[in-house]
Amino acid sequence: MGRVRVVVVVGFAVSVAAQTVTQTDIQRLQEDTAQAVTDVSQLRSRDAARANQLQMELDDLRDEVTYLRVKLRKERSVARTEYLDVRDRIENLRARASGETASRSTAAPVTTQPAPRATTTTPAPATTPLARGEVEIPTGTELDVRLSDTLNSGTAKVEDRFEATTLVDLTVDGRLAVPAGSVMRGVITAVEPATRTNRTARLTVSFDQVTVNGRAYPIRGTVSQALEGEGIRGEVGRVGAGAGVGAILGGLLGGFKGAMAGILIGGGGTIAATEGEELRLPQGSVLRVRFDSTVRINTGR
Repeated sequence: MGRVRVVVVVGFAVSVAAQTVTQTDIQRLQEDTAQAVTDVSQLRSRDAARANQLQMELDDLRDEVTYLRVKLRKERSVARTEYLDVRDRIENLRARASGETASRSTAAPVTTQPAPRATTTTPAPATTPLARGEVEIPTGTELDVRLSDTLNSGTAKVEDRFEATTLVDLTVDGRLAVPAGSVMRGVITAVEPATRTNRTARLTVSFDQVTVNGRAYPIRGTVSQALEGEGIRGEVGRVGAGAGVGAILGGLLGGFKGAMAGILIGGGGTIAATEGEELRLPQGSVLRVRFDSTVRINTGR
């Protein structure tokens, strides 16, 4: 009988771990976000300053919901912990907008989501020791990348992919994590072209993958600054195969001049034009990317 009890318990644990995020879950997040918009609007009539503060958080959360929707469609998989984190933050924001102290504002998810919370007792991958040759990039780390493609709010579509190349070596604790010249893949998660009534064009972009030494690693990165690049000089074609990446970057690609005029960066990686025209980031523009989650890179050493 004891053996039967063990089998039952193990079987339950497997069924909990096997639960996945579905399109219905993402739709629920979108509905909760829409309700949060209403909550913040109602708060504005009572406390405008508080509403403005929550609006910034809400903008970030809307971008994160879009990111999860795109990720689920493209990769067919979203970590349950990511979904739960965004869900709880939306509900916490709604509670604060309503003046409640509780972190959950609706009862429906309580009855449908208790089982996945049992998985939080299992140590997350980020808490496990680093394997031999691994280096971990901490959350909040920033890295400058140069666009390999032109981004234009007038022609871009949601879910369009683009690439950028890292400008300098990224080292962690004296160890090389991402060499200069590595490719980072970006995705457009929202587009607002300029119109007669809306003269502020916007693009929301995120980065979901970095390729290091031929191996691709999933990441979550958002843009924190847009810088004016000096462009790619014509001598690139003359560089021999034996030249190092550092020589190419330092001698040929040039640096960057400073923050791009007419560009503002908002929450969640939203890039907005301020001069009433389409937002255009030409090839060679430099974006400063912030890692929003830890990433482990196998350096092979």
